[in-house]
Amino acid sequence: MQKKSWQTRTARLAAGTLAAALALGAFTGCGEKKGEGDKALTKVTVNEVTHSVFYAPQYAAINLGFFEEEGIDIDLSVGQGTDKVMTGVLSGSIDVGFGGPEAAIYIYNEGKENYSQVFAQLTKRDGSFLVGREKDDNFSWQKLKGTTLLPGRKGGVPYMTLGHVLRQNGLTPGTDLTLDDSIQFSAMAGAFTGGNGDYVALFEPTASMLEKEGRGYIVASIGEESGEIPYTAYFASKDFIEKNPDLVQRFTNAVYKGQQWVQSHSAKEVAEAIAPSFADTDVELLTTVVQRYKDIDAWSTDPVMERESFERLQDVMTEAGELKQKADYDKLVNNTFAETAKANG
Repeated sequence: MQKKSWQTRTARLAAGTLAAALALGAFTGCGEKKGEGDKALTKVTVNEVTHSVFYAPQYAAINLGFFEEEGIDIDLSVGQGTDKVMTGVLSGSIDVGFGGPEAAIYIYNEGKENYSQVFAQLTKRDGSFLVGREKDDNFSWQKLKGTTLLPGRKGGVPYMTLGHVLRQNGLTPGTDLTLDDSIQFSAMAGAFTGGNGDYVALFEPTASMLEKEGRGYIVASIGEESGEIPYTAYFASKDFIEKNPDLVQRFTNAVYKGQQWVQSHSAKEVAEAIAPSFADTDVELLTTVVQRYKDIDAWSTDPVMERESFERLQDVMTEAGELKQKADYDKLVNNTFAETAKANG
């Protein structure tokens, strides 16, 4: 790994954009292709929970060639839900899952022998924003009383974090307001603009796009209100990690490079770097969105998942009534690769 070479690199964007959302069955697993100088690259299939600017360090790492530097060709697709991502990981149809760590906790508690382990954290707080139908510069959470809110899938971290924020502000979900969790994550924006609900929790750039179109207005950052929590991370089956330690290390190295690059560059520079991953969104809007995430300190500066943060996630899950038994941090979180990447960074 070339130390520090990536820190001063100009924004050299890799050719080609991210793959469109593919069915899990289309994945073929690790393979090889040629990179620059005919260097053999190992293909790693990654399924992300959704496609969002919230994951800017990942797209920066892909587009700036950090994965290629580590000898990896990323085959990226969208799962539209952490439960679907985890299904792919456990079936072996994908190599690495990217989503909420809560899925790994659920699987571990089921007693599966080949459970998934979290090996790199990317985001450290909720990345969704509360969107209403009217612009509201004086928003307060009490204004949600008597309303209907579209929160996402019950049992997922977005749903649980939102519930945590509501309770922190003296609101009881189901009593003071209605949470309509009947709408699939990928359909929430369309459902909202179609007339469902008074408020909706949306990721970027969708939230800002609705605002730009005058069809919705961001009134609050859920992540800013909730505090730090290990929100999105990379995980793989225990067997995959044990059989491919060098590959997982190189993958984590690239993630760390992306994290450090995003931290040390301006919102506009980040927007330009990730633009190939968001072909339908202009750089000006991407810059606004990136700045929003920088303002709430959304991204982890390194891939290590701390014990305290992990336990806070489990507390939120317990509070939501979704977790009856806490999982063992030492078995579920494998920081070996993250610590090495950080030490060699």
